[in-house]
Amino acid sequence: MGTLYKLEIPEEAEFPAMAEVWEAAVRATHHFLKEEDIQFFKSLLLNEYFKMVDLFCVRNPEGDILGFMGVESDKLEMLFIHPSVMGKGIGKEMLSYAVDDLKVNKVDVNEDNQQAVGFYEKMGFRTIERSALDGMGKPFPILHMMLL
Repeated sequence: MGTLYKLEIPEEAEFPAMAEVWEAAVRATHHFLKEEDIQFFKSLLLNEYFKMVDLFCVRNPEGDILGFMGVESDKLEMLFIHPSVMGKGIGKEMLSYAVDDLKVNKVDVNEDNQQAVGFYEKMGFRTIERSALDGMGKPFPILHMMLL
């Protein structure tokens, strides 16, 4: 990571702060989600998803969480950056760490989140498959991407 930010493993007590980062990022990028979808996924994130992955977070010098990612095996399950610091290289540094150090080579992305699709394509990922429904059976198409 760069000198301004530190990559750390968050404490479970910080899950609510991470969920706030997630919600801010989703509201900035996932315009296809309705309010009830956001609340539905936020609850799953807090109560289940965070516990199912290896979590890493990036903090500012004051210790506030600016972004986080969750990894399971060779797959990036989540990567969210607070909108106030999007475009400053934090996501790129986190993904580079995931690829280089954690051997990540897969990610699923909402097809309608073109900002994320473009980000992963720029980082070398390519779509290898598409699902019409997300993992919960909701009508949000998912692109299954792989580092080629």
